[in-house]
Amino acid sequence: MHFSIRYFTEYVYDAPVADNLNALRVRPATTSSQRCDEFTVRIDPEARLSRHSDYFGTEVLEFGIARPHSRLTIEVRARVVTAEPPEPPAAAWDEVETEAYAEAAGEYLLPGPEEPENGVLDDLVAAVRGESPLATVNGLCELIPERFEYRAGVTYVGTTVEEFLEAGAGVCQDYVHLGLVLLRRSGIAARYVSGYLWATSEDGGQDSLEVETHAWLEALLPGHDGRGEPMWVGADPTNRRLAGETHVKIGHGRHYADVPPVKGVFQGAATSKLDASVQMTRLDPQAGARA
Repeated sequence: MHFSIRYFTEYVYDAPVADNLNALRVRPATTSSQRCDEFTVRIDPEARLSRHSDYFGTEVLEFGIARPHSRLTIEVRARVVTAEPPEPPAAAWDEVETEAYAEAAGEYLLPGPEEPENGVLDDLVAAVRGESPLATVNGLCELIPERFEYRAGVTYVGTTVEEFLEAGAGVCQDYVHLGLVLLRRSGIAARYVSGYLWATSEDGGQDSLEVETHAWLEALLPGHDGRGEPMWVGADPTNRRLAGETHVKIGHGRHYADVPPVKGVFQGAATSKLDASVQMTRLDPQAGARA
């Protein structure tokens, strides 16, 4: 699938601010099933951009505005081509216990910050475990939306897994944070993914729609019988399915704090009002990322 994406963010300050330093993670990633053909960023007030890849491999754009200003806008445009990822491997459980798997998994097997104490999640860990790692990932995509209501306004970006459990409802970020804990406690490495989701119906529908940033996870599944490298497989518990060509990946990390779209600080006593939007347009349904 071929998409045009426009990401727009505006901050309006109630008093002038200065030394406004920001880091953006907004460029669509290049993977085996996705490529970014065009990418532009416009900042107002104008600022010089610097680029680097962070620890996890996500491209980061940084800029600073020293002079006083009362408004900041960030406009990002990209053209992205995606394709369906390959079939995930259905290896047995003993394959996650090999040295090769542990080496590939690295820190994505380690517990995250502010996880519930041992015992709180035992029932969910047992319920999600399937006959194989792949079956467990598929089961996770069904279990979380069955047990927890999707409802905006209940949680926020700093909500912990334990707070989500108590609330019984949340959004995609909360689903993913819980999924990461359940998979890691099952011995499956997992990471948080930030991006966009083309959510229109496949039987026609709109050619352009406004979306929000979306979160899903990637689980590291081992190869069959020790053959082949472990494969990162996207899974979207919010939508009860594995990730596919309708998912546009920006980057990944151990949790949300590793891949926020915009992160910044400024000097001044002002408060800000934020307006953000993402417009996705499907351009060419025949295009493929492996073309």
